[in-house]
Amino acid sequence: MPDDLPDRLRAGWRELTATARRTSEDGLVVGTSGNVSVRVDDTVLVTPSGVPYEHLGDGELCAVDLEGRRTAGELQPTSELPLHLAVYRHTAARAVVHTHAVHATAVSTLVRELPAVHYMTAALGGPVRVAPYATYGSDELAAGALTALEARSACLLQNHGTLAYGDGLAQAYDRTAQLEWMCRVWLAASSVPGLTPSLLPEDELARVGEKLRTYGQRSTE
Repeated sequence: MPDDLPDRLRAGWRELTATARRTSEDGLVVGTSGNVSVRVDDTVLVTPSGVPYEHLGDGELCAVDLEGRRTAGELQPTSELPLHLAVYRHTAARAVVHTHAVHATAVSTLVRELPAVHYMTAALGGPVRVAPYATYGSDELAAGALTALEARSACLLQNHGTLAYGDGLAQAYDRTAQLEWMCRVWLAASSVPGLTPSLLPEDELARVGEKLRTYGQRSTE
């Protein structure tokens, strides 16, 4: 890592590597599949192509600008860089996580939209759409993902995996994990012979969405 690297970028890179390793440890990726990025001002820190997450350290820093031009580091950025940059250009994302999580990838081959089997659907903006299949790393994949992300913070990529963003790496990761969990729930429920999972209606999802806006601890200052 360059000695003159700003502290914000240095801290961002270390949080990114920790998040990337977590996706592997939690079984959301296998090998070098998937990728993680975080935006710090107009710099995007992103996992490099083909480097196992357990090998990521300060020496593997990879930084680009919003046009994809390398600004720091010697390694090539992930092949899914167009996907990450498209999300940053067109949403309020500050971090993006892409995985090949097993249950989510399975669901992406079965439906056009993940059915609303749980109220946490509301946390992602509504029923999660499936972007049509396109070759990895392509502009077509990025365009399809953006359409699927309209009014959503996560989507599935057909025959490919997941994409989620947030206001930081913790939120992007949490949304990814929630999506994989909901896919697992739907697959389990829909596999019972003779029964069909009950789904939540739009008005209930809207009600939950409002409740979630005030969920958690709030400062009393």
